[in-house]
Amino acid sequence: MPNEHNKSHGSAHQHGKINYLESTERRAEFSPEQLLSRIPLKKTDNILDFGAGTGYMTIPAAKRVDGTVFALDIDPSMLKIISQKAAAEQLANIVAIQGGSAALPVANASIDIVIASLVLHEISPLTEVLNGIHKVLKQNGCLVVVEIEPQEHSAHKAPRISLSGMEQEIADAGLRLTEKFFPSESLYVLIAEKTDA
Repeated sequence: MPNEHNKSHGSAHQHGKINYLESTERRAEFSPEQLLSRIPLKKTDNILDFGAGTGYMTIPAAKRVDGTVFALDIDPSMLKIISQKAAAEQLANIVAIQGGSAALPVANASIDIVIASLVLHEISPLTEVLNGIHKVLKQNGCLVVVEIEPQEHSAHKAPRISLSGMEQEIADAGLRLTEKFFPSESLYVLIAEKTDA
């Protein structure tokens, strides 16, 4: 019964992913609140949480703005978790959207801040997605990238992208790097702005 085995394996993998996304270790290393306090957020901003997962960034972001927070994820079970959390917190400004990375399902020039936390390394080619992010950002809107600097001998199935590699990808997409910082030894954060005419 290979199907049953795959089903239970998939469910175990899903459970492990949720545990990681919700872990106290992750929060202790760099909390969503710490990140949001470093972003030039305005009360009226519309935010796209790209690869929103369980809403780790979505929920705290929605508490900080009156604008809409779009939670985009390919996995409908993740979006269900976000919707449940939003209901429990009585947050009416979250819109859960199922979608991949090919075409972002939000209007061009409608987003003030795109947050991509620990997700861009999973996407190949990255150029297409960054170009899509560029399109949906308003003029002077920001892309915020959180990633892990790759280890030299990593066997991870989705290899991490180095800080210098990510800086180059962002520049190639026509976004101007405005800030970079290192919340922990392994994490880096890049903030880039859309400044073209």
